[in-house]
Amino acid sequence: MLRLEGVEAGYGDVVAVRSVSLEVRAGEIVALIGGNGAGKTTTLRTIAGLLPLRRGRVELDGRPISGLGSAAVVAAGIAHVPEGRQLFPSMTVRENLELGARTVEGRARRAETLARVVALFPRLGERQQQLAGTLSGGEQQMVAIGRALMARPRLLMLDEPSLGLAPVVVGSIFANLTAINRDGLTILLVEQNVLRALRLSHRAYVLENGTVTLAGPSATLLTDERIRRAYLGR
Repeated sequence: MLRLEGVEAGYGDVVAVRSVSLEVRAGEIVALIGGNGAGKTTTLRTIAGLLPLRRGRVELDGRPISGLGSAAVVAAGIAHVPEGRQLFPSMTVRENLELGARTVEGRARRAETLARVVALFPRLGERQQQLAGTLSGGEQQMVAIGRALMARPRLLMLDEPSLGLAPVVVGSIFANLTAINRDGLTILLVEQNVLRALRLSHRAYVLENGTVTLAGPSATLLTDERIRRAYLGR
């Protein structure tokens, strides 16, 4: 579904990712792991059209999306849940969710998708008229994921969904992601909790200093000595 070939991107004079190649197949959960500053967020932002591609190619279903703006990328079928959630705090939960329904299909099926989001995250149904800025961190993450789902994407990209959340909340969020994937949505996940990411995903790529250094089935990477030493403290 998604293919990156030799992607290079960065900020100003700084090259944050270089020669990154990866693929995400339909129906998969693929994790992108690595330390702080490895280039994970930059990779997602480049796919999402938020950063210009300096070199390489990004394809969705075999068609180039390199150079498209963020709105066009969403229209093509990719939704991005950014690090830090980036909600509108002075707007209600429902207003934040409805902002995600900006694609043609999203607008046409807004009521249906909203019902699906509320079924997935019942807490949001209880808080639809509450201001997003007054929610807990876990509830805000639910809104951020729900807002992305309102666009009716085929590929959902998430950047550090567990950041700053209590372990019990993280467990609930990851269970929701499993359910979303089981319903047919493909997921590309950037996650600081390497153990959870590898347990959730089918395959994974390791980024170090902006370059893919290791890739394979997540079950295999869980037993890899390099992963265990560098990220699992074993």
